[in-house]
Amino acid sequence: MLTAALALMLAGCGSTTKAARPGQITAVGAENQYANVIQQIGGRYVSVTAIMSNPNTDPHSFEASPSVAKTVNAARLIVQNGVGYDSFMDNIEAATASSSRKVITVQKLLGLPNSTPNPHLWYAPSTMPAVATALAKDLTQMQPAHAAYFAANLHRFDAALKPWLKAISQFKAKHPATTVATTEPVGDYMLQAAGTHDLTPWELQSDIMNGVDPAAQDITLQDGLFSSHKVKVFVYNQQVTDTLTQQFKTAAARAGVPVVGVYETMPTGYSYQRWMLAEVQALQRAVADHKSTEKL
Repeated sequence: MLTAALALMLAGCGSTTKAARPGQITAVGAENQYANVIQQIGGRYVSVTAIMSNPNTDPHSFEASPSVAKTVNAARLIVQNGVGYDSFMDNIEAATASSSRKVITVQKLLGLPNSTPNPHLWYAPSTMPAVATALAKDLTQMQPAHAAYFAANLHRFDAALKPWLKAISQFKAKHPATTVATTEPVGDYMLQAAGTHDLTPWELQSDIMNGVDPAAQDITLQDGLFSSHKVKVFVYNQQVTDTLTQQFKTAAARAGVPVVGVYETMPTGYSYQRWMLAEVQALQRAVADHKSTEKL
């Protein structure tokens, strides 16, 4: 697991190209959670930059600048999400094709179609182990002399995931079929793994995610989930808010429904594993202690 100082560095990094030291591989994570995993596996043999890293902005509205293009062009190793979430990466890479550049697109790695409705793949417990394994393989091909080092880092990475996986399993066992409401499907993969039952209409989640005005009947249904006390938790996307999502949060508070905030990019001060564990712990506090955790 990364030290706190290193996690802070990665969480705050921007799109300025870092100068790699001799023997280092220049790498890019389109989102800072992927940059964090690159750093954990590559260690001292990588110089990593995260393109999207600000937990206070909407990743869906991100626009690539010339400096971003320069950073991506210089990378020998890239990890990006896919499913249309960071399609700007495809455009940059296509403009400067390189046979020596290794690109891990998580959607393709997981064998998911372009029609996959929820692009927030990093919340699924099976995603990052696959990404880390692919990284260890690619890094070994790029620097075979350090194969044992990358393998050891992969082992440590997988071990550091166990508290999160255990917390998910324990929550599912203690609180089966917990009813929740959401603003959009940011944390849905994790909520599904935890055995929760999301009562928010998918159409409403999708509309909010895509910046479309939801249907009036879906808004009414969502409000009713709170006023009729049909849900035990409200899972709220901290990074994409507007009048409607604030309305839902107010309705949840009025009904005494605790709120759990989720993020699309890794919050400052966390490694990927500690971030995911913190989200499950917040869910646990909401259900067991009726306590909100709006921000990590």
